[in-house]
Amino acid sequence: MTAHDAARAATPMQWNRDAYTVTCDPARQDRRVIAEFLATTYWAKDIPPSVVEKALDGSLCFSLLHGENQAGFARVVSDRATFAYLADVFVLPEHRGKGLAEWLIGCVVSHPELQGFRRWMLATRDAHRLYARFGFTPLKRPEIFMERHDPEVYSRLASADRSRDR
Repeated sequence: MTAHDAARAATPMQWNRDAYTVTCDPARQDRRVIAEFLATTYWAKDIPPSVVEKALDGSLCFSLLHGENQAGFARVVSDRATFAYLADVFVLPEHRGKGLAEWLIGCVVSHPELQGFRRWMLATRDAHRLYARFGFTPLKRPEIFMERHDPEVYSRLASADRSRDR
């Protein structure tokens, strides 16, 4: 690693637009807001905060901030060499309609540590047009992909957490 690379790694990436900032600085994440929002989504319904904490710690995260307040979020799970999975992308309702989701994804795909990959993946039920602007397409060979899916895992974990808290 060169001195320039070390300095860049020590300084989290940041982008600014009007009153908004996208930052990769973990210290600027409002993990409570992120966890509460994710627990209401179709893709992470009932996800326990402890699972969100673990996911954030293992990912390259992008906080969309309005001033110092969480306005949106995205995270990337990656080996930072060949593959990236884009997950948990959202903009809070009061900040929608301003092009922030497109800007956030643009920041994600431009991050210097996320370049030159053979494959990016994501799953979405309703934002295909947004992601298509950044080169995402339906699977060209879905027959070669497999998944191991447990749609009830968060509900079971949340129940176990509630039982432990009693």
